[in-house]
Amino acid sequence: MSFSFRAASLDGLVVIEPRRFDDDRGFFMETYKESEFAAAGIAERFVQDNHSHSRKGVLRGLHYQSEPKAQGKLLRVVSGRVWHVAVDLRPSSPTYAKWQGFELSAENRLMLYLPPGFAHGFLALSEAVDLVYKCTAEYDPAQEGGLRWDDPELAIAWPFRDVVVSDRDAAWPRLTRRR
Repeated sequence: MSFSFRAASLDGLVVIEPRRFDDDRGFFMETYKESEFAAAGIAERFVQDNHSHSRKGVLRGLHYQSEPKAQGKLLRVVSGRVWHVAVDLRPSSPTYAKWQGFELSAENRLMLYLPPGFAHGFLALSEAVDLVYKCTAEYDPAQEGGLRWDDPELAIAWPFRDVVVSDRDAAWPRLTRRR
């Protein structure tokens, strides 16, 4: 197998570690293989790829898309490192309104699968970060939503709080106002 899959503490969230083959030329690794992902329970069809570039201290999120265009996402960092946070927004989930954070980096190669119904965001920890992700639904501004990154109800333990946030991300509502 080219990947190892392990369940995270939030219901449905999966941490994926691709196998890397190094030699004197560099390395090779597969970053997605439909058959192995399906065998691990991730039988999604990905329809859009995104690439985000950020400088140190930039916090993006917490973003999501609502039904009928809710997005599952498969994320990985190709350069630099981030603190990535996922928040379960599925009211029927046993982990509703809980969050979990992960350090994703080019060095550790960890990937993260978020099923539809999660908000996500990240804080750039290195001087520059390139994060790429696949989505199971195309972006639809009519279904776009977000939560405040500093919502006291969520109490996310960001590595630092002196961050650069867009005006739009600073204006998202708190979780209680979303319910």
